[in-house]
Amino acid sequence: MKRNLFLLITIVIFASCNNTKLPNQNIITSDISNFWKAFDRITATQDSVLQYKYLDSLYFQKGTAGLAGIKQARNYTAQDYINAINNYPKFWNSIRNNTLKADTYRQKLEAGIDKLRKLYPELKSRKIYFTIGAMRTGGTYLDSLVLIGSEMAFADKNTVASELPEAIQKGRQAYFNQNPIDDVVFLAIQEYVHTQQKTFVHNLLSYCLHEGVGDFVSNIALNIAPKVPAIIYGKQNEAVREKFEKEMFYGNNIYEWLWSDAPNEFGVRDLGYYIGYQICENYYNQAEDKKEAIKTMIELDYENELEIDAFIQKANFFSTSLDELEKDYEKRRPTVSAIKPFDNFSQKVSPEIKQITIEFSEAMNQEFRNFDYGPLGEEAVVRFAKIVGWSKDGKSLTIEIEDLIPNKKYQLTIGSGFRNLNNVPLKSYLIDFRTRE
Repeated sequence: MKRNLFLLITIVIFASCNNTKLPNQNIITSDISNFWKAFDRITATQDSVLQYKYLDSLYFQKGTAGLAGIKQARNYTAQDYINAINNYPKFWNSIRNNTLKADTYRQKLEAGIDKLRKLYPELKSRKIYFTIGAMRTGGTYLDSLVLIGSEMAFADKNTVASELPEAIQKGRQAYFNQNPIDDVVFLAIQEYVHTQQKTFVHNLLSYCLHEGVGDFVSNIALNIAPKVPAIIYGKQNEAVREKFEKEMFYGNNIYEWLWSDAPNEFGVRDLGYYIGYQICENYYNQAEDKKEAIKTMIELDYENELEIDAFIQKANFFSTSLDELEKDYEKRRPTVSAIKPFDNFSQKVSPEIKQITIEFSEAMNQEFRNFDYGPLGEEAVVRFAKIVGWSKDGKSLTIEIEDLIPNKKYQLTIGSGFRNLNNVPLKSYLIDFRTRE
């Protein structure tokens, strides 16, 4: 009888355990509590050696793969954390309770992932890490890891920005005033989408498309309207598209469109998000098979120019084809019209010359310049003694050079970092000559 009673109790306990839903092991929040334990010890002492010791032993060493990932993705150092903790006490005190709510988002996150999987059945399972960084990202990803910087993602209008450097204070306060805590689920799902995508190539259109796919697919999966201010503004202002068409090939203006508070005439940051989002929305609206359209977006091969061109063409967002837009861009680029005191490719340049003057086809923006090696590399480069300066009309630049060696071939690339007054990049120009005996 005792044996039967023991078995019955065991069965009941086992059944009870099976009916208890365990936390989703793919949503990890332990870094948050570890951070605050370290924070309390760090702020209780002025001893910098002890501060670094507590940060390492109580946070870094106990950290998850997500903490390691966000440190790598944003190049966070121990000094970044210590500086942030010591310099912004009001910020940390204002955000603390919000970050401790991370566990309450599990159910909504699981529901969001389920919705995403219904939309895209090929969805690969990923881990979501709620961790704490040094205030440089609310969310990002690294390979298969979804990384949430909880100190930013859980901010709200009550989060204090007054201690932050003046250069970023206004932008951060505007971000906090948007109550990002309300969009934590969207943020996590968006980064989840990014972990499914192929690697983007390094040009502005590729970056914008990659971000646009993340935003658009997440909005469709969660059945919500876009909340990103850049997307809302772009939809109401056609001038954003027109400006992007002129600038997408510049190659030196990524941060004027994405991931920064760089000023522009619209007064709205990150307008590249709108560009990518609207291209995706246009593509989705014209597609008969919506699920296949989502699959196409997520699986876009950014290294395949034909595939990207076909996607852009079907989206019908730009005023003309990418080829035509690029041709127009090339026509607008300034050029090097001459160099002095010798002709380019001369084989009998005097080794006694001390200055080279570069003449441009139009007035240039004097804040920008860019020199580089030629194909022969460092051994053949023309070395500068100093920059003499620009002409009054901004159409020529004189540089003083170091002594030249007789009977030697020299090269110098005048790079596309030079810009005209409309910030259009210069067509690169190779100075190539040989000195005489």
